[in-house]
Amino acid sequence: MWIITSSDRLAVKTVLIVYAHQSAGSFNAAVKDAAVDVLTKQGCNVLVSDLYELKFKATATEEDITGAVKNPEHFCYGEETMLAWQEGRLASDIVEEHKKLKEADLVIFQFPMYWFSVPAIMKGWVDRVLTLGFAYTSEKRYSAGIFREKKAMLSFTTGSHETMFSSNGINGDMNVTLWPVQNGVLNYCGFQVLAPQVFWAPTHLSAEARDSLLKGWRTRLQGLLSEAPLSFPPADSFDKVKGFQLKPEVHEKQADSPFGLTVGHHLEKPLPPHSQMKARV
Repeated sequence: MWIITSSDRLAVKTVLIVYAHQSAGSFNAAVKDAAVDVLTKQGCNVLVSDLYELKFKATATEEDITGAVKNPEHFCYGEETMLAWQEGRLASDIVEEHKKLKEADLVIFQFPMYWFSVPAIMKGWVDRVLTLGFAYTSEKRYSAGIFREKKAMLSFTTGSHETMFSSNGINGDMNVTLWPVQNGVLNYCGFQVLAPQVFWAPTHLSAEARDSLLKGWRTRLQGLLSEAPLSFPPADSFDKVKGFQLKPEVHEKQADSPFGLTVGHHLEKPLPPHSQMKARV
């Protein structure tokens, strides 16, 4: 007889998959289903926010607040939704996503890349769910962020081949493409950002090749929760008094390196290779 102890319950990890694809027959759906299957078999509590199925509202408007707004003549979404969150007056769909996010140890964003970014419906999830106060404040961001005990990652398909997203490719370096979301959203909120799972141009591949991609994903999922995150400079590397500029001593430590610190903090040097694609590089 299998007995679940209190320590077993404490060890259970919750994974939230924020999923954005219109078709249940898509490769993205197969990737999402593989994650649900493997992680559930590991004993994880897997939650899925299927944004198209939910008909998730993508626009950040006054409709996200119940009751009167503080300043109807000049509606400031961040300030108004923070107040509504504090007073329990946010729209029910946002509240439901907050509950999932609070519970999650890991968040996987599963999507097809649209215009070098996430689909509009997923951007709407970011805009509406990562509420000021709930997900970040001016004091609680980056390495001091509210979600610093949580992990997050991007898992996505591309329409272009991998060579096209290289430093010599027509689309440019994928490390640069990923910086706004991985740093400007996930790291900004404090998440430990795992290396992305990129499925290069699956529509151009054979069924056998797509199956091989899914097999590789299933293998990675076995140890996903224990992976080391990507590296970002901690918040205390920047001088608040001097407009959050990189501190001189951090500059000095990087002086002998042939590369910049990160994609965004390149220090007028070549970008560090693969820094948004692989951990510990």
